[in-house]
Amino acid sequence: MTDQPTRRLGATDLHIAPLVLGGNVFGWTANRAASFAVLDAFVAGGGTMIDTADVYSAWVDGHQGGESETMIGEWLRVSGKRDDVLIATKVGMLPGEGGEKLAPARIAAACDASLQRLGTDRIDLYFAHQDDDAVPQDAVLEAFGRLIDAGKVRVLGASNFGAMRLKSALDTAAAHDLPRYHVLQPEYNLVSRHKFEGQLQDLCVVENIGVVPYYGLASGFLTGKYRTKDDLGKSVRGGRMGELLEGRGATVLAAMDAVASETGGSLAQIALAWLMAQPGVTAPIASATSSAQMDELMAAMTLSLDEDQLARLTNAGA
Repeated sequence: MTDQPTRRLGATDLHIAPLVLGGNVFGWTANRAASFAVLDAFVAGGGTMIDTADVYSAWVDGHQGGESETMIGEWLRVSGKRDDVLIATKVGMLPGEGGEKLAPARIAAACDASLQRLGTDRIDLYFAHQDDDAVPQDAVLEAFGRLIDAGKVRVLGASNFGAMRLKSALDTAAAHDLPRYHVLQPEYNLVSRHKFEGQLQDLCVVENIGVVPYYGLASGFLTGKYRTKDDLGKSVRGGRMGELLEGRGATVLAAMDAVASETGGSLAQIALAWLMAQPGVTAPIASATSSAQMDELMAAMTLSLDEDQLARLTNAGA
């Protein structure tokens, strides 16, 4: 294993490498052999946290959800590396036993199902995958607290929460002596900044909430794959890529090209390194479907961008 500097995840006792492996592709666009190769490369390169969710990949015809967790569980069993990695997963988007979203009975049942698929006795970081304003926040935190008390969950996180609801959850936890969210997983990248920057980012910095953003590469746009309208047919995401090109996307890519020529880094590495340098961010999440892709992304952890380069990238997307 390659030693990489780790960062403390918020106020928790978890320390992670500055890149988190996204598990959404496992059992979907990455088959068993590809998934295992990516996971092996991630750990060999010094990676420490794997992020998945019970709903991955229920959007695929014939899938029910849980495919990613099952694949990761198989790899943990075969590799014997459970104690070498931290596992993050989520509840709140896959309906099933106990109800929907963050109903307390659903949280309990979903946790047990995730543990079974992962083949482990603990989830290191358990996220509320989305907010659920139909359930009182104290009831949600109480349900999570029971999982912590049972030793099934170590740390709680919130995904896709806005600033007001995250602040409310933190206040509720403090007022009722309940466990709190220590980690936030928002959408955040060089071309999609409005959902995090501002009140939400400021709250995370003040409250020492560790931030692990998703869509760090903007679904591939920030790799430079989509530069003209002719490129939009390269994937099913072409429509969204067109919107980015018409916005600030082309300006951001030009700034990234300049930084790439100065540093020798790839555009994907630059996009992730910029995220790693943002206030409050502990580690961005990125996924890969081959060990070669994984190796390229891992190199972002050692790519150093100076203040001028960071400023130019930030200003290009402003």
